[in-house]
Amino acid sequence: MLLLLLSSETKKLVEKVMLIIAIISFIIHLLLIYLVKYQVIHFITDTSLFKDPIAAIYTPFSFILVYEVYLLVYYIPKSVTTYVCKQYEIITLIVIRRIFKDLSNLELSQKWLDIKSDQFTYDIILTVLIFYLIYLFKRNIYTLVDQKLINRKAPNNSFLELKKIVAVFLVPILILIATFNFVGWSNSLIDQSGSLHLNLKNINNVFFEDFFALLITVDVFLLLISFFYSDSFEKVMRNSGFIISTILIRLSFSTDGIVNNILIFSSIIFGLLILLIHNQFEKMELSSPERELI
Repeated sequence: MLLLLLSSETKKLVEKVMLIIAIISFIIHLLLIYLVKYQVIHFITDTSLFKDPIAAIYTPFSFILVYEVYLLVYYIPKSVTTYVCKQYEIITLIVIRRIFKDLSNLELSQKWLDIKSDQFTYDIILTVLIFYLIYLFKRNIYTLVDQKLINRKAPNNSFLELKKIVAVFLVPILILIATFNFVGWSNSLIDQSGSLHLNLKNINNVFFEDFFALLITVDVFLLLISFFYSDSFEKVMRNSGFIISTILIRLSFSTDGIVNNILIFSSIIFGLLILLIHNQFEKMELSSPERELI
């Protein structure tokens, strides 16, 4: 029954549902902003999410991220590299969501980097850089696929089935983590007097900090299990490198400012370099038919 969660039909359904929710959430957020603006309702808040219409884009992006999380789980049984690439896309969308939030409270000055816009500037630069790195990463995924089509080898069905089981069990775990984080975050918004304080300063850490911690555990588990099916040095190095990349992303949630940006950038460029080197090993294997291909 749970395997239906990973079917192409479910994927299309989830995509439509999330799109509808994203549109509705955008309209609701926009409505709340104007209700606050004209003092129809009042929030005790130190955030700019209810002060400018631009901030309304933040909410639908959150649901787009939920869909990306589902896609990540969806691709676990299908492709390790695509699964890792989805991690990079998720952290990129988190940065973009942060940009939309900061846009609504942006200050302009001749000393651009001396004011609160410094993080916004770093995020803009980071987005362009990692967007290009993801392009290079995807291009090299497809290059590797083309190479393997030249010398096709049947995939290991046992390992594929195992990855499906991992992905299926990951879905309810993610739902529990999301529910636990949402309840904890909601409780933190209400003070002892019962007043609502919408302090969303660390909202990027809600769910995704635990999410990437869980991915590290899953990656290590799959790496250890893979030793039963292959002792290929390049595969071990590739998968180990991807784990390090995920750890760097996880560490970025514990930092702020330019250190956060450096960790995110480092995680993706490290993963890209690992993939490039791995592909060179694959080229060597494919160009030597007399050698055993693993």
